[in-house]
Amino acid sequence: MLKRLKSGTKTRFKKTDFNSFLFFLFFAIVIWIFVQFSKQYDEILSVPVEYTNVPPDKLLKEDKPESVELRMQDNGFNLAWFSLFPPTLTLDVSKANEENGKLVYVIDQNRSEILNQLRIDFDDSKFLRDAIVIGFEQKQEKKLPVKSKIDIAYAPGYSAVEDLRISPDSIRVSGPDNILDTLSALYTFSLELTKVKEDVTGSVPIDTTALPNVTLYRKRVNYSVDVEKFTEGNVQVPIELINVPPELNVVIFPKETVLFFQVNLKDFNKVTASDFRVVANFKNVRGNQDFLIPEVVQKPEFTSNIRLNEKRIQFIIKK
Repeated sequence: MLKRLKSGTKTRFKKTDFNSFLFFLFFAIVIWIFVQFSKQYDEILSVPVEYTNVPPDKLLKEDKPESVELRMQDNGFNLAWFSLFPPTLTLDVSKANEENGKLVYVIDQNRSEILNQLRIDFDDSKFLRDAIVIGFEQKQEKKLPVKSKIDIAYAPGYSAVEDLRISPDSIRVSGPDNILDTLSALYTFSLELTKVKEDVTGSVPIDTTALPNVTLYRKRVNYSVDVEKFTEGNVQVPIELINVPPELNVVIFPKETVLFFQVNLKDFNKVTASDFRVVANFKNVRGNQDFLIPEVVQKPEFTSNIRLNEKRIQFIIKK
């Protein structure tokens, strides 16, 4: 029994000594790391770069610098943090100078902006380059008309006074020649308006999904349309026969037709039969054709959806 007690005591002492050793070893390592990282170091670190506010008439080349090297003098903790989680430096290309076909971003001229982004002390830090040189291609410019993809469905009894207006109706763009040569117009995104019964205004973006490397000087356009309540009216209008050869005696029937039109309520009383002119052109007769197609060649500007009751006019030639 005495032997067992002695053996157990030795075991407990061995375990206690080993645990103490591990604790002091870990504590010593922590102290060593703290001391080492508290020292001042001089290191060269890489800072990622992004570019913004690129002039619309320029296209940056793909070989532009993706990072810049920065020499920092700081304690090990700050250097390690900066190295593991480097902040991205955003360069405002509009502040670069154009020199010998290159864009030159001078670091010293933009010191305060860089300082705010990186939060570094310029007295203890220095970029290895005084300027960042960015290659670019000069874009060509072109003015393109804007076509809308706006579909308007009016409420019953309502319609537009005139066509949908787009402002501006054209936009200046820039880009490589091989792309601009293929473009004849710009299109808005699709937009559907339903049950419209009052004036409509708004804005819609230009669809640029199929326009790689093309810069638009304006990315949205305004649209507007005047809407009023409309009513339908009709008038009896004579049919005028034209281009009959002098040697022929041509008789048409009927000699009149009912003309239907749409007009807004405030202009309804202004419309008279004499405002319209319907003609049947004898010159359009082909072969043994015995009918003419009447056409409306004159109408008031404020009327729309014109249609005739008679689609064909019969004629006979008297001898």
